[in-house]
Amino acid sequence: MPSPSDYDVWLFDLDGTLVDTEWSYTREVFDRVGDRMGTQFSDREAEVLWHGLGGSRNVQLREWGFDPPAFWDAFHEIEDPQARAEATYLYDDAAYVADLDAPVGVVTHCQEFLADPVLDALDVRDWFDVVLCCDDDTGWKPDPRPLELALGDVGADPDHDAVYAGDAASDVGAAMNAGLDAVHVERHAPEKRGHCVLGDHRVESFDDLFDARAE
Repeated sequence: MPSPSDYDVWLFDLDGTLVDTEWSYTREVFDRVGDRMGTQFSDREAEVLWHGLGGSRNVQLREWGFDPPAFWDAFHEIEDPQARAEATYLYDDAAYVADLDAPVGVVTHCQEFLADPVLDALDVRDWFDVVLCCDDDTGWKPDPRPLELALGDVGADPDHDAVYAGDAASDVGAAMNAGLDAVHVERHAPEKRGHCVLGDHRVESFDDLFDARAE
């Protein structure tokens, strides 16, 4: 297992990695999106799409017969930034991030209008030297470009030893495509995901990752 001193830069995913949202909020969002689209999302479908358990959300939507642009338009119209912030909590083991003595960044698919209120409500914005919210211009994980942009924003060059930690297969893919070490934090049982995600390091909690330095 690595220790914090093993890397010059630490990058993290946000949703499902450092923070998560109360199920009641998630369920309400999918109920409202379903009403807007004239369909219903099961609990399983909502969980898979919210956490990206099936891999690419757009691919999953198409497999289930949903139009991705229509889904995302409805999703972003319905989500209320303040309500989401109030329903979002910080994982206990994310506290390690505040103590990292290196440049630290977030690279997330969460849109800026949603991510900003969450970071402010949880009072963790000052943990990060850069927050990059992916869009069509930056590209989407597992494309490496968002990670490369974040590294550039903190002044890191290709020779820096950097790592990216996330809970999804796309996070591990982005890290590998960018030439970074990948930490997969498994917040869900593999049977829910339907497969294992294998990074350079695979942990169930950041306790497993950071406490290893004391052994």
